[in-house]
Amino acid sequence: MLNDQELLRYSRQILLQHIDIDGQLRLKESRVLIVGLGGLGAPVALYLAAAGIGELHLADFDTVDLTNLQRQIIHDTDSVGMSKVDSAIKRLSAINPEIQLVAHRNALDEDSLAAAVAGVDLVLDCSDNFSTREAVNAACVAAAKPLVSGAAIRLEGQLSVFDPRRPESPCYHCLYGHGSEAELTCSEAGVVGPLVGLVGSLQALEALKLLAGFGEPLVGRLLLIDALGSRFRELRVKRDPGCSVCGPKHA
Repeated sequence: MLNDQELLRYSRQILLQHIDIDGQLRLKESRVLIVGLGGLGAPVALYLAAAGIGELHLADFDTVDLTNLQRQIIHDTDSVGMSKVDSAIKRLSAINPEIQLVAHRNALDEDSLAAAVAGVDLVLDCSDNFSTREAVNAACVAAAKPLVSGAAIRLEGQLSVFDPRRPESPCYHCLYGHGSEAELTCSEAGVVGPLVGLVGSLQALEALKLLAGFGEPLVGRLLLIDALGSRFRELRVKRDPGCSVCGPKHA
């Protein structure tokens, strides 16, 4: 199932007893949807492509802007004005020609998002707005697909895993509800590049753990990152039995 080139390419992670040949095969057979190819989606896509995820579905309707390049490391100066999906495909194909890349260049509405989520094994939310996160969460709950969610702004980051296959797992809505604070974007509040790189790298790691079947995923836990003080803090998160998205009445 793994050819000689693949065995050589992935040899350093195959050496890990937690992954080995079986885990690498599971990665090769996996299909993953990345929603957003900005600061978070860039390292997610780069690391998952390098790790040998068999099929990456890339969703972003935006184009590359010069202001993106300070943190969105999958894109470069020559990509300015290009579709972020096309820019990412160009870079990922150069990194790993062994994988399949599926493009979603248009904004995903309810139906197309549901179809995109249903067609993969795992979803990574790398978007930058609450409405998209809520929509992605609802689609993952409906399709019983695990969701790796990350966020970063200013000098603060957050990361969690929501897995509707596990009865004890909360969903994104259990944690954040309808969102009480006014939304801010990086263009309004700013963000430091290495922070989104850190959160995105951790998202990629959580995805590999879920897909290859090793370690303890961040299910029921919220990781808080304080980049200013170089501190990490973890909060326990319980499922809300009255949640309007994943509660019993909506299961």
